[in-house]
Amino acid sequence: MPPATLAGATPQGSILVVDDQPANLRAVSALLTRHGYDVRTAGHGEEALQMATAQVPDLLLLDMMMPGMDGFELLAHVKEHAELRKLPAIFLTAAQDRDMLLRAFEAGAVDYVTKPFIPEELLARVTAHIGLKLTRDRLERVAHQRQELVNLVAHDLKNPLSSVLFASDVLRNAGCKPERVPRYLEMIHESVGDALGYIRRYLETQAHRASGQKPASATTTLNEVLEWLVQRYELQLESRGLRMQLSMPAVRCHVAIDGLVLRQVAENLVNNAMKYAPGSAIELSIRSSAPGFWQLLVEDRGPGVSPVRQHQLFKPFTRLTDTDPADGLSSGLGLSLAKQILSGYEGNLWYEDREGGGARFVIELPAASEPDAP
Repeated sequence: MPPATLAGATPQGSILVVDDQPANLRAVSALLTRHGYDVRTAGHGEEALQMATAQVPDLLLLDMMMPGMDGFELLAHVKEHAELRKLPAIFLTAAQDRDMLLRAFEAGAVDYVTKPFIPEELLARVTAHIGLKLTRDRLERVAHQRQELVNLVAHDLKNPLSSVLFASDVLRNAGCKPERVPRYLEMIHESVGDALGYIRRYLETQAHRASGQKPASATTTLNEVLEWLVQRYELQLESRGLRMQLSMPAVRCHVAIDGLVLRQVAENLVNNAMKYAPGSAIELSIRSSAPGFWQLLVEDRGPGVSPVRQHQLFKPFTRLTDTDPADGLSSGLGLSLAKQILSGYEGNLWYEDREGGGARFVIELPAASEPDAP
């Protein structure tokens, strides 16, 4: 009878067992399956390599000596694949030769078990290394999520803070008429509110992720977002002798996305137009798309995006030009983050060359029904 294990003590994980002896495969597979592991088996090295690359396991348990591709050669091929390099491997071996065991560790094995194996020993070693592998994976996911959060906060706070800096510079240098002072003060107040709103949303998103809950569904109208963009950037464009051109249908265009999120994404596109097409007016418009979708367009008459850069446009840390017009404040994350955010709402973002020159960025989102009046 196999040894009993405490409920919940064995970490779940997937194991690929490789052995040219069917009897060994059956014995090891039965033992590990009874203890809660997801076990797949391969009878030779070539089959194991195909299975591992198709679906990466959490542990590789392989026979050292096999005809054709032996365990050492298989492990060498495994290490050639980037997605498999961190895969822990335990050798099953009848060899007691010290040089062979040293060779196993040099090849990248994390442990070995001698045959005929003692079930308790095999389970203990498998459990230890599966636990280490899964713990490392969790830590890497947490580190990745935290880095994503840092990138989001650093990038998205930049826009409202830039508006605060612009308005405060105008007021500080007495660069406006007295009757316009309230408009600049309101810009500062609203920009700070937006920054705090972003932070609050990030914290809520992390809380939902930790608890496994989905955030509540939300809707907004494209009309309101465009009106907000005009109000927010009208003074900044005016200071450059430019203006926004607005084109909206008479109907209210409801879309399935949080209004603050959509403002954040659209604001990135407007800021890009201001940076990379500094002498051009910015055109904002709404149009219907495929049935059940609306589009928000941000267009300019600047130089556009070269065909070479269009292929990398939505990759992280990619700028539209070699130079940074934001003087070191452009991370190249804006478009990739915007596309990622929109995909979470079943939306999309893409670039089009404009006829006659210039750039057009298109946000597409699923239409939503008009919310009930309170």
